[in-house]
Amino acid sequence: MSEPRRRLTRRTLHGKEEWFKRVFRDQIAEAAGILEVVLSAIVLVALLLSIVPLVELMPGLLTDAESIEVHTFLERALDIVIGIEFIKMLAKHSPGSVLEVLLYAIARHMIVGHEDAVQNLVSVGAIALIFIIRKYFFVPSFGQKLPGGESAPDMKKAPEECQEADA
Repeated sequence: MSEPRRRLTRRTLHGKEEWFKRVFRDQIAEAAGILEVVLSAIVLVALLLSIVPLVELMPGLLTDAESIEVHTFLERALDIVIGIEFIKMLAKHSPGSVLEVLLYAIARHMIVGHEDAVQNLVSVGAIALIFIIRKYFFVPSFGQKLPGGESAPDMKKAPEECQEADA
């Protein structure tokens, strides 16, 4: 007698399809993570290169500090700071790092931009709103754990920080 022929049922096919989807999603997520790291590296290299013109502006600030030179220097310096915070945001994956990027971007807009009083008031209100969100609505457990269950890098405290907080 021959062996009974194995039938493919809908349930079997559905299970294999779900397994294939799960594996495919995991691979896409891993590729996205790699692309994120590559993007962070590219931004980091660009930021390092953008420091050179910033340093070149410094002697001009000492000799004849015109408002245009100071303005250009502040624009470039704050752009670099925002870029650094952006890289941190990509690396940490936490809501706290997103709020920091927003704070720096709004502060840069206020400091460097020559806006009218209403725009400045809106910027101050946005910063106040970010601080209110951080103080009252920011749930500590949200963003503390990475998808693998490990603590997020910005949530890990050094032993000396824990002692200072207890005091």
